[in-house]
Amino acid sequence: MSQLGSPHLHLRSVGSTNDRARELAAAGAPHGTLVSADHQSSGRGRQGREWVAPAGSSLLISLLLRDPPPLLALIAAVAVAEVCGSAAQIKWPNDILLTSDDAPAAKVAGILCEARPQQDWAVVGVGLNAALDLALLPSELSGRAATLGLRSEQRAQLLGRLIGQFEAALALPEQLILARWQQRDALIGKEVGWREGDAEATGTALGVSANGSLLVRREDGLELELSAGEVHLTPVGS
Repeated sequence: MSQLGSPHLHLRSVGSTNDRARELAAAGAPHGTLVSADHQSSGRGRQGREWVAPAGSSLLISLLLRDPPPLLALIAAVAVAEVCGSAAQIKWPNDILLTSDDAPAAKVAGILCEARPQQDWAVVGVGLNAALDLALLPSELSGRAATLGLRSEQRAQLLGRLIGQFEAALALPEQLILARWQQRDALIGKEVGWREGDAEATGTALGVSANGSLLVRREDGLELELSAGEVHLTPVGS
């Protein structure tokens, strides 16, 4: 297989790097193809949420992987958390949070994995607040977003580090990926809420299962595995 990050298509502006990478995948682009952009006009996260990032402020990339591993979402989260430093935590299923002693945890990165199992490829999108000026964000995001505090021109070096961490994580055995996730798990032991049909359920997060599902214990003691595609997870009180 070719090295991750090659070929590399960089765009000044694009609707969505994931959409462009998916188009390239459908056209036969090789494993490792990278799409990056300075700005996204239609950036998105899970469940259609908008990704807000002023031009030049974030690392916006999508990677194409052929024959993707089963724990791809966890692998991506571990890799992104590694480049964000020792204070980075992972909020299942796809958010990277930064913690500090004097402020609540805030989101520094989001990950969106979109797979086509029947065609044996997946695209991993990452939006990472590398050089974001928090003062420029809409008021509704105040206190909810974090930044690495880099300069815009440092994004290229950060991209190289991220690709390296991604390649290293892909080479790890699944048990080690699960262990590294657990070390950074932002939810374990905390009360969380989720939807069960039309009702809201609450319980305690227990970590992730061997297949990457979230393990929870309901208030009645029943333990469940929650799939990212089936639930909308909200930490209670957040």
